[in-house]
Amino acid sequence: MLDRLAQLFGPTTLYTLVDDGRPLTDAIAACDVVTSPLQRLPGAAGRWRRYYLPLMPWAVGRLHVEPCEMLISTSSAVMKSITPPAGARHICYCHSPARYLWDLSDDYAHGAGGRVRTLGLRAMRQPFQRWDRRTADRVDVFVANSRFTAERIRRCYGRDSRVIHPPVRTDTFTPGDGGVRDNALLVVSALEPYKRVDLVIDAANRAKIPLTVAGDGSQRRALAERAGPTVTMLGRVSDDELIGLYRRARAMVFPQCEDFGITAVEAQACGCPVIAFGAGGAVETVTPSTGVLFDEQTVESLLSAIDAFDAAGIDPADCRANAERFSEAVFDQRMRAIVDECAPGGRTPPPRP
Repeated sequence: MLDRLAQLFGPTTLYTLVDDGRPLTDAIAACDVVTSPLQRLPGAAGRWRRYYLPLMPWAVGRLHVEPCEMLISTSSAVMKSITPPAGARHICYCHSPARYLWDLSDDYAHGAGGRVRTLGLRAMRQPFQRWDRRTADRVDVFVANSRFTAERIRRCYGRDSRVIHPPVRTDTFTPGDGGVRDNALLVVSALEPYKRVDLVIDAANRAKIPLTVAGDGSQRRALAERAGPTVTMLGRVSDDELIGLYRRARAMVFPQCEDFGITAVEAQACGCPVIAFGAGGAVETVTPSTGVLFDEQTVESLLSAIDAFDAAGIDPADCRANAERFSEAVFDQRMRAIVDECAPGGRTPPPRP
């Protein structure tokens, strides 16, 4: 998302809490980067970043934006709370209000350390929510990445939003030459507790279904120990390897509730059907002609969905056609339209409550 915005509206100045120094994309590299005081704290730009969560409101409040006409933030936690300079309009592309603090759930208790993590989040939940709701008034126009996120913005902040789905690289993720698909299911995911990869592994173990898992994260060791003989753990893979996996897989399984879920669209762009938990963004991206939704995050519900998928006879061409609704070109057109509307001389956005 940041790369696409930098391509559309850069080079410009990027304001961020921390910068870990890793090279990203040419469009991002062409921008000037300004970091918050959090950058100077030990480990804040690295693996200890999550432990500085209580300091993030303080840090974002000390990012001083130079005078400008338009400020665009992309936020899944605190960046929507950046203070725009006087006279500037602020458009926030919101991936979600901070889920771990607005929607504490059992998902965050799965895996090693999950209960301790949940207790820590609960301790700071109410003061963070008060700050988060109060600083939503710094945004003129919210843009949500899905209808699901738009509803969460309404519930958490009391604000309406426009929906523009994230850009998916449908020119990169393609069906290829339509080769023969193998019998393995595929999971592409960060290996973190709420992603519920454990559920898919348990289903594969029970039914002895071939399953390939691509991705890395804090739960990798625990999931590898859980995996039976039909499960292959690949770790992190390159884009080229990922495209090959999408093109060969029987179907991709998407067991978590995501605000949007780009991998589900990437898979369809490669002609790969999706078996998804029927909540969140998957309801907007997976149709009856491109996959099957299951109702409960249980092994039984997932295995029933796999049986239903086998009987559905999904056409890869339908998957590809559906994915094209979420292309970069569609995103560019819609995002430019909102920026033009909010720019000086454009149609004034609706007043903030």
